[in-house]
Amino acid sequence: MNNQNQPKFASARNLTLTAVVAALYAAITMMVAPIGFGPVQLRLSEGLNHLSAWNKRYVVALGLGVLIANMVSPLGWIDWVFGTLGTVIMTGLTYLFTRKVEKPLIKIVISTIVVLTIGMAILAAEFTFAFAINAHGAFAPDHSSSSLLANWVSYYVSLVPGEFVSLAVGGVVIYALAKIVDLKK
Repeated sequence: MNNQNQPKFASARNLTLTAVVAALYAAITMMVAPIGFGPVQLRLSEGLNHLSAWNKRYVVALGLGVLIANMVSPLGWIDWVFGTLGTVIMTGLTYLFTRKVEKPLIKIVISTIVVLTIGMAILAAEFTFAFAINAHGAFAPDHSSSSLLANWVSYYVSLVPGEFVSLAVGGVVIYALAKIVDLKK
């Protein structure tokens, strides 16, 4: 291929891969929509978060996918803003922490730890905030006598199991994919 066309090809490839991953994230979330939202959720598309361990373009792709998927969230603008921001933060950190890691399994383990700690902490804070302002669609039992910290812990504990399942399933898929495709390119 002509070197003069290389930057255009790389740019088109990046744009295409970003769009495909964003669309996949949104489509998978929509397929499981009833169980893909709320403090007890199984959002299988979260397994795609592991991709951010290979290339920073997936940070953008996953952020866009979350924004698109959250357009149907019962929390509305709160999920559009904070759900998207949380995803960009946790996938950005995953990318930073795994840049120099070569082994796919280690990348997936680091990604899982970042998402389960930082990502779910942000999402629990989002739900706590939504409840505290009595947002429409807030998924809250009667926590009126509880502290904000108790509410946050409650949401965090309820989010982690479903997220772990999604990350485990996604980890198997991404690990297998990494064996046959160079995800860094």
